[in-house]
Amino acid sequence: MKTSHVAAHVLLLVGLLAAAGAGAQTGARSVTDPQAPRALSSDGRVDVRWADPAQFSEMRFSGNRWEAQRGDWVTQLATHFRRSAARRLPAGQHLSVTITDIRRAGQYEPWHGPRMQDVRVVREIYPPRLSFHYTLTDANGRVIDQGERKLVDAAFLMSGPRLTDSDPLRFEKAMIDDWVRKQFRGDRRTAGL
Repeated sequence: MKTSHVAAHVLLLVGLLAAAGAGAQTGARSVTDPQAPRALSSDGRVDVRWADPAQFSEMRFSGNRWEAQRGDWVTQLATHFRRSAARRLPAGQHLSVTITDIRRAGQYEPWHGPRMQDVRVVREIYPPRLSFHYTLTDANGRVIDQGERKLVDAAFLMSGPRLTDSDPLRFEKAMIDDWVRKQFRGDRRTAGL
């Protein structure tokens, strides 16, 4: 009986060590990890890179920095930006984007008690924000358009994606899609909103 109890503990320990080793091999689990990528691999039409996420407003002003830096949400937003732009980018053009700041929708409010410190509270006073530089070039490499944009969607709870959407980045992605749609339909007067 004792032997099987010890064997069960050994198997549990081996399983935990194997899981920890597998987790370490899957890559960075923190957006601020120095080994984490700072750009997506080039797809030829849209290049997206980003500044050090440790300097993003999401990290600097978070009520829970540890929770804010978890995961790969920067890469997910960059990937979404590339896909969204690639769908609307006119043939022969190239878009290069450098994300300089991100502040996700919602905020951690640890003052509500220990059970709420890991919960992102989404309210209209915490809108998503995204800043980036971009350069749009033609097939010959000539600059068609370039600039800096600071996107803020103050009405994100009224005009954004459905509340039944469970994607934690749905508000940021909707804001990116809105800019891309305006930028590449020719209505550049409102693309910087």
